[in-house]
Amino acid sequence: MDKQPKNLTIKDWALEDRPREKMMAKGIGALSDAELIAILIGSGTQNETAVSISQRILKAADNNLNELGKFSLPDFTSIKGIGEAKGITIMAALELGRRRKRADALNRKQITSSADVIEIFQPQLGDLPHEEFWVLLLNRANRILDQVRVSQGGITGTVVDVRIIMRSAVLASASGIILCHNHPSGNCKPSDEDTKITQKVKQAAQTFDISLLDHVIVTDQKCTSFADDGIL
Repeated sequence: MDKQPKNLTIKDWALEDRPREKMMAKGIGALSDAELIAILIGSGTQNETAVSISQRILKAADNNLNELGKFSLPDFTSIKGIGEAKGITIMAALELGRRRKRADALNRKQITSSADVIEIFQPQLGDLPHEEFWVLLLNRANRILDQVRVSQGGITGTVVDVRIIMRSAVLASASGIILCHNHPSGNCKPSDEDTKITQKVKQAAQTFDISLLDHVIVTDQKCTSFADDGIL
């Protein structure tokens, strides 16, 4: 009885095609995006190597890692050769990358410009498929006390409760706050609703002698700062 052909694992490849060996010999920077993903998924199918599958994964994301970061589990499992386990592994690696960027930004602690805010939130929110609204709480020296997610919504928007923002600020004894939310559409132009909620928060904050320093809108490519554009 003939044996069924097994899935191609990395060990079955030619030595020069093995990403792990290549990394050990030349360093991780020598690996392509597809080779890095191939290490994550570990094995291919009986007809296709893990690198080839990884190349198809990247092609589905227009060879753009930012676009890949937006993929849901069903997006991954719709690709031939990728089951739930492999999809979850890739998603976990992408999330670790986002968290590393966020941790690096938070280590700075002091906010001096909108660029500092973008450095914190763009890796966190820029490639989300839904909208999230956050507030950054600062002391008098503009050092970060905390960051709080105020709400999470759909593709077109999210409901923001000003009371939740102010409660968070008062409990943290914040002297200043910065609002930040994402636009999954990729258009970073403030909407009328964005402007209205900014003014409501500004007025409420003044009651508690708290300064609204900025409202930043992020996408995966561009960002807008109310303070920089003089519309705060």
